Amino acid sequence: MSEFPASEPPPQIPSQPAALPPPGPRQPPTTLRQRLAELRGASVPPHPLDARALAALAANPGCKRRALLDGAGVDKGVLADALGVSAAFGQSQFAFVRGNAFEARVKADGGTELLRLLAERLGGGAEAPGEAVVPDLTAAGPEGRTARTALALREATAAGGWTLLDHPMLALEVAGSPVHLEPDAVVVHPDGTWTVVEIKSFPMIDGSADAAKVGAAARQSAVYVLALERTAALTEGARVGHQVLLVCPKDFSNLPTASVVDVRRQRAVTRRQLDRLTRVEDIAAALPEGVTFDPSCTPGELGTAVDAVPAAYAPECLSACELAFHCRAKARAAGAVEALGRGVRGELGGLTTVAGVLAAAAGKEGDPADPAVAALRRAAALRAQALRTAREAAPCH
Repeated sequence: MSEFPASEPPPQIPSQPAALPPPGPRQPPTTLRQRLAELRGASVPPHPLDARALAALAANPGCKRRALLDGAGVDKGVLADALGVSAAFGQSQFAFVRGNAFEARVKADGGTELLRLLAERLGGGAEAPGEAVVPDLTAAGPEGRTARTALALREATAAGGWTLLDHPMLALEVAGSPVHLEPDAVVVHPDGTWTVVEIKSFPMIDGSADAAKVGAAARQSAVYVLALERTAALTEGARVGHQVLLVCPKDFSNLPTASVVDVRRQRAVTRRQLDRLTRVEDIAAALPEGVTFDPSCTPGELGTAVDAVPAAYAPECLSACELAFHCRAKARAAGAVEALGRGVRGELGGLTTVAGVLAAAAGKEGDPADPAVAALRRAAALRAQALRTAREAAPCH
């Protein structure tokens, strides 16, 4: 007997399932490299990040703005020009030419003079090597040069002789993004020690140079040491020396002289600061849709894009970052206490604006139990007392 009423025909069961609509094209996920290219501008090549800029970045690890711009390869000088806040600092063209000429003299004849200075300062009384192997490090692109440098370092260490690497290319990961670095020279000793050589054009008078310039060179060299340690960890018998050879002109002549700079402290500080940097992809992910630093944008659009990334301004930025004038203007407009310096900012605790500091000093705001508030009120009372005493002591006219 049929299961269906005679008045109703049995349902038609298709022999094949109904065809589903074709799926749309699957969008590949955006990689970090693509995202950084979008931020920089699709047609804009990445601006290389050198060790000097990396040392400045490590000195201010809380600045997400600089971390993102440097990680994306944005030319901050071009960006500052577009915003109308150019920072007039950096090496002059004359100093640049003089430095190149001095470096060429130091490395002439296969680096004979350089090796003599190295043996004199770090050789422990040993005679200077007559010659050293100078491998060819040319390759296509920074990645190719980095691989060629790593191969040359491994071969030199295995050979057990003196090797001079002229302008090798090293790689270091910073905030999740690779950075390529180019020291002046690296010397491989017969015992497998790798020594960074930094050549500067400022003079060394009576055996000593300007302390600030030597400190900057030490911080820069510490970055190279960190990058070398990455390659040395994969090379049997290799050891990166923490004593860097600093070569400078002697007195007021063009003759080279050298001193040894221990960069262990600078290396430890730089490593710790770089580890504190927020990863670039995390900063980029927090940006509004459509943010770009393409130089073809209008100054207003670029200003909005720059301000979308949090900054950590300090007066020290004026000598280290091209966008320092822009960040200083914004900090002053907001009344931020950071504009007064890191030391003042640390002393003020939870008080973050100049207006809040003045209100706390006047007794209008703030918790009296707060040590910073109590110190401000005590200072305000002492100032008022000193002014009152001065007025009372002033002769009447």
